[in-house]
Amino acid sequence: MTTPTLTTATTDRRPPALGGFSPAVLLIEMRRVLRNRRTLLFTMVMPAVFFLLFGLPQRGETLPNGRQVLAWIMVSLAVYGAMVATTSAGAAVATERALGWSRQLRLTPLHPAAYVATKVATAMVLGLVAVVIEFAVGAAAGVRLPVSVWLLAGAAAWLGSLVFAALGLLIGYLGPAENVMQFMGPVLALLAMFGGLFLPVEMLPEVMQRIAQFTPVWGVGQLARAPLTGDPVTVGVLVNVLGWTAGFALGAARLFRRDTQRV
Repeated sequence: MTTPTLTTATTDRRPPALGGFSPAVLLIEMRRVLRNRRTLLFTMVMPAVFFLLFGLPQRGETLPNGRQVLAWIMVSLAVYGAMVATTSAGAAVATERALGWSRQLRLTPLHPAAYVATKVATAMVLGLVAVVIEFAVGAAAGVRLPVSVWLLAGAAAWLGSLVFAALGLLIGYLGPAENVMQFMGPVLALLAMFGGLFLPVEMLPEVMQRIAQFTPVWGVGQLARAPLTGDPVTVGVLVNVLGWTAGFALGAARLFRRDTQRV
């Protein structure tokens, strides 16, 4: 009589490519974000409404270089729309954390870095849509610019919103879900006001002009409007944009590591 032997079957479980980041996951995330009517209202509709309310009355006025004041307002509000869109998309991690979704993801092969990359990519796609909508409304309202200015200003407004995608992630890992965007909405509006998006920084008191240069909005606004105004992109502008991006990203990464260690 022979004794049966037990054998163990081993399976080769390889981690998914790119840690699980894929266009399919990104598409699902985008659909989820676009179903949020509040997000669409504040990121897509409100900047366009602001443009029609405050831009159209100044349709005939020009900048010192001959460009339309209407175009200045359009570019500034495109930056504002992109910053609100990317911040809200990044801050969505707060809701997922509160619902326990981050704990569920830790049970899947999805790498944490791929999860963060998906959030950032979603935020940037939403920011691009906000810029395109604002530019489309501007063109319909009579803004006329060389193609190079449209492209450079739009690209700067969009890429500069990466600062706020990182800010959204930072806030999402820092604050409670129910208070994130209720708190950040007014904060972003104040940053836009004192950073020179709603009116030129030169119109502010001298003290406020100096303070404006240290806000995360000032550098992105200056960068986006440079193709329009002809102003040079100074080292200070680049330091502002890169410094705030790095600061927010490092803060979000640290909070992310702390958060995933608990799950």
